[in-house]
Amino acid sequence: MRTTLSFSPLLLLFLFLFLLLLSSSFHRAAAQTLIYNTCKTGVNHDSNIDFTFCTTSLQSAPASQCADLRGLGMITIKLIQNNVTDTRCYVKHLLKNKKLDPYVKVRLQDCLELYSDAIPSVKQAVKYYKSKKFVDANREITSVMDAVITCEDGFLEKKGVVSPLKKRDNDTFQLSAISLSIMNMFQTGSH
Repeated sequence: MRTTLSFSPLLLLFLFLFLLLLSSSFHRAAAQTLIYNTCKTGVNHDSNIDFTFCTTSLQSAPASQCADLRGLGMITIKLIQNNVTDTRCYVKHLLKNKKLDPYVKVRLQDCLELYSDAIPSVKQAVKYYKSKKFVDANREITSVMDAVITCEDGFLEKKGVVSPLKKRDNDTFQLSAISLSIMNMFQTGSH
């Protein structure tokens, strides 16, 4: 006597969905571990990197869920590019305010120039990074960091002036530090 197993289509569908969910959970957990380890390594080697900012920024990028370390590096550069472009636009908007303090206006004009110069630097960093020219990409991202520091420092020259770009400058600086940390991992083989 011969027995045959038969599965209902509903049971097969349930099994397929369960395996798909299990696979998705595994990939998400692996991505979270990579992000955690990348940010932890970054924090251990660079006091400028805030762990929470690092993990939150990387997790917010949809592509990070399936990225390897090299992919996370590209994600950080793209986040820098978006931040720099958006901040430049924001500065232009602020400069339209006719009631702007003259000192702040001059500083914002300086920042507009710095952020405008940073855009091609980030674009060049993307090209270098894709070509695995990490030293050259590092140089371009470092120039972006220098630009945001210069922008922010301009507001500190006059007592009592608060930079309207403080958070944006800090975010760009943090993202740049994370990017440099990831590139350093490739250069030193510590990944």
